[in-house]
Amino acid sequence: MLNITTFLDANSKRLDKDVLYNPTTGNKFNSQEILSIISEIGRDLKNSGVKNGDRVLIYLKNSEEYLFSLFAIWRIGAIAIPTNIVMTASELEYIASDSKAKLMICDEKSKNLIDINTYIPKNIIDHKDCEVLPAENTDWDDLCQLQYTSGTTGKPKGAMLTHGNYFSAIHNECDVLTLKQDDVFLGIYPMAHVGLSWAISALRAAAYYILIEQFNIDEYLELCEKEKVTVLTGMPPVIHSLTTMDARKHLRTVREIISGGGPLHKKIWKDFHQTYQIPIINAYGLSETIVIGTGTVIRPEDYWEADRFESVGHPVCFSEVKIVDETDSSKILPPYDQGEIALRGPAVAKGYWGNEEKTKSAFLDDGWFLTGDIGYLDDDNRLFITDRKKDMIVMSGWKIYPTEVEEVLIKYPAVKEIAIFSINDCHRGEIPVAAVVWKNEADDEGLIRYARENLSRYKVPKKIFTLDELPRVNGWKLLRRELRKMFKE
Repeated sequence: MLNITTFLDANSKRLDKDVLYNPTTGNKFNSQEILSIISEIGRDLKNSGVKNGDRVLIYLKNSEEYLFSLFAIWRIGAIAIPTNIVMTASELEYIASDSKAKLMICDEKSKNLIDINTYIPKNIIDHKDCEVLPAENTDWDDLCQLQYTSGTTGKPKGAMLTHGNYFSAIHNECDVLTLKQDDVFLGIYPMAHVGLSWAISALRAAAYYILIEQFNIDEYLELCEKEKVTVLTGMPPVIHSLTTMDARKHLRTVREIISGGGPLHKKIWKDFHQTYQIPIINAYGLSETIVIGTGTVIRPEDYWEADRFESVGHPVCFSEVKIVDETDSSKILPPYDQGEIALRGPAVAKGYWGNEEKTKSAFLDDGWFLTGDIGYLDDDNRLFITDRKKDMIVMSGWKIYPTEVEEVLIKYPAVKEIAIFSINDCHRGEIPVAAVVWKNEADDEGLIRYARENLSRYKVPKKIFTLDELPRVNGWKLLRRELRKMFKE
């Protein structure tokens, strides 16, 4: 048996200390209280007809309710589908339909957003002393989560993650961060993102996890100083912000900071290191690998040889990495030759839910997963990422797929043709912009308004460029790289 929530049972028996704190609500919880609360939510879900293997969608803001709902779904052997509160009804409807979700956990104002049965968490504080519900008997390969990640076809794909995948991720993250029960962990990643696994790892180690509902740099720094944070989560835009100020007194207890979700530019990394002398745990992984459940990372001990500030490091425990030819994955490339990055290890997803074609093209029979990212290995097997095989845009850790956005915006009546692409942005890494061929007169404001009504906020183009025609090969294949060159800033 392996039910990933049973680490709470173990911690509740051996330790009596707070392990979770939400500064917004003021709520604090120890492991026993978390176990009691998720048990009561689990009973409620069962009473609502949820059974082992059923899919349950979560649509809540970052909160303790979100985290406890996730654990409760795992506890009863159901399959969680984390979604982000910024999603529109049409985006949510697609995921609910594709996954055949039985129930949606949401707040009162969202209960009629889509046509699905809903469960609204009651006052969780009332459940602190409830009877513990035994964990469902689940195995390593049993699904616990569908992590929806968009694709170049425009439709999100549900990566099938298992209890064993999460066990591997938690093991590796505890190992990489050397987490201990006296650590203080400040978490900023959205709970709909697999980056939440870092926080779950902190709970596994019985460290003190401080949950930030919505990132604000002032609160972030105040909490660092007040709570004497030792392990800090970040991402490239956050690290860039820290290089523009002197926050040394706020970060004086921090021994390491995590970066992931997008490329960390060399200058920003180097500036941060020179200012703060705090090692950046620069990690590489994907939704399909639960971050570094199977992936690579730079650790503090790597810093004596990491003075180039470019690598995402070596494979973590039990993981393998290789570079293969983009057109022939059976051909392994030598050091310094660029090709597609392939990963193999215990946290690689089982495939894509209900999508055999995409599963076969990315998840190979011998266990290797083709990431779609381009990079190379050096002589010491350190990984460097140089480009993406796909046209995915990464803005502040948010992944944006151009085709998905284009399929929505092409429906705007004034648009004849549209192409979504990225331009560099010092703070956010890159931002999505649009090149538009209009039917008649340009209508930038109307298109942006339409985008805001039909897309998550982060997917809305930040700029619009008007063209007479889009650059194409032989009149049909869109050249996004040419657009990036044309509007390079």
